[in-house]
Amino acid sequence: MRVEVGEAMNARTESRYVKDKKIGEGTYAVVYQGTEISTQRMVAIKKIKMGHFKSGLDMSAIREVKALRELAHPNVIELIDVFSHKTNLNLVLEFLDTDLEMVIKDTDLIFKAADIKSWLLMTLRGLHHCHRNWLLHRDLKPNNLLIARDGQLKLADFGLARDYGEMTATMTSQVVTRWYRAPELLFGAKRYGYGIDIWSVGCIFAELMLRTPYLPGDTDMEQLDTIFRALGTPTEDEWPHLTSLPDYVQFKAYPKTPLRTLFTATTADALDLLEKMLVYNPVKRTSALEAIQHPYFQNLPRPTHPARLPKPAMNINEGSVAAKRRLDPG
Repeated sequence: MRVEVGEAMNARTESRYVKDKKIGEGTYAVVYQGTEISTQRMVAIKKIKMGHFKSGLDMSAIREVKALRELAHPNVIELIDVFSHKTNLNLVLEFLDTDLEMVIKDTDLIFKAADIKSWLLMTLRGLHHCHRNWLLHRDLKPNNLLIARDGQLKLADFGLARDYGEMTATMTSQVVTRWYRAPELLFGAKRYGYGIDIWSVGCIFAELMLRTPYLPGDTDMEQLDTIFRALGTPTEDEWPHLTSLPDYVQFKAYPKTPLRTLFTATTADALDLLEKMLVYNPVKRTSALEAIQHPYFQNLPRPTHPARLPKPAMNINEGSVAAKRRLDPG
C-alpha cells in the first residue's frame, strides 16, 4: 500500500512538468528546458541516468538532492521538485541560462570594480549559508556560479557537496576542479574544512579581476608549482604540519611576489581580501563571514545592484554549451 501511494505521488509530481527541449547532455545526466504546466514557469529538468551505476543511485545525485533540500537562499539554486521515471531521477531546478564563466569570457562585456564586488559578495553570501548549515560545496568555479535573469548569482552543482562537522572527519582529497583546488587537497589532505571553498573563491575573485584563470595547471604537480610561483613556496613556519601531508613533496623555494605586481589596477582593500583568501595555512584562511565583513565591501564603490550587472547576450547554442560544461566538468 505504501509503495502504491509513493508511486501515485511521484506520478502527480511528474505530471506537473513538461520537457520542452534538450539543452545539454553529459555522461551521467541530460538537462532539459521545461515548463511547470500550472504556472507556465520555465524550469530546468536534470535527468540523472541511474542505469549507469551498478550499485544503484549515484552518490553525487543523493548529495545534490540532500543539499538542495536543506538549503534555501537567494544565492543558492532552488530545487523545486524531484521525481523518478523508469530508471532515471529527475531534478526540477529553477532555470538559469548564464554562468559566471560565460560572463568572464565575453570580451564584449566591460567590468567595473563595483560589478566584481557584487558578484563576489553574492558568492560569499551563498557560501556562508552553506557553511553555517554545515555543508562543504567542494566544487566552486565560475561555471558552477549561475546567474538568474534578475542578475542574482546562485551557487549550483552540489554533486560533490558534503556534510561537515569537524576537522577530524576523513574525506577524499579528489574534489574541486584543479585550477580552484586548495594546496592542502593537492598534497592529499584527508582532513580539511571550509577553507577549501574559500581558496576556490579567492581564485574566482582573481579571475574576475584578470579576465583569465589565475592559477591554471595541467597536472596536480604543475598546479602546485603554478601556485608556488605566484604566491611563494610555503614553509613549515607559515604552514605548520605541511610536510606531514600524505602526498607532500618538496618544491623549489620560490620567493613570495607581492600581489600588486600582477593586480596593478586593484585597490588595496581588494588585494588584502584576496591575500586573506589565499593563505596557505587553512586554519588562518579567512571565513566566508569574515570575508563578507571585510572593509572591501564597505568602501566605495558600492556593489552594483544585481539587476544592473553586465550580462552576455544569450542564444540556444551558448546555453547548450554552458549546460554541458556543468554536466561534465572534466
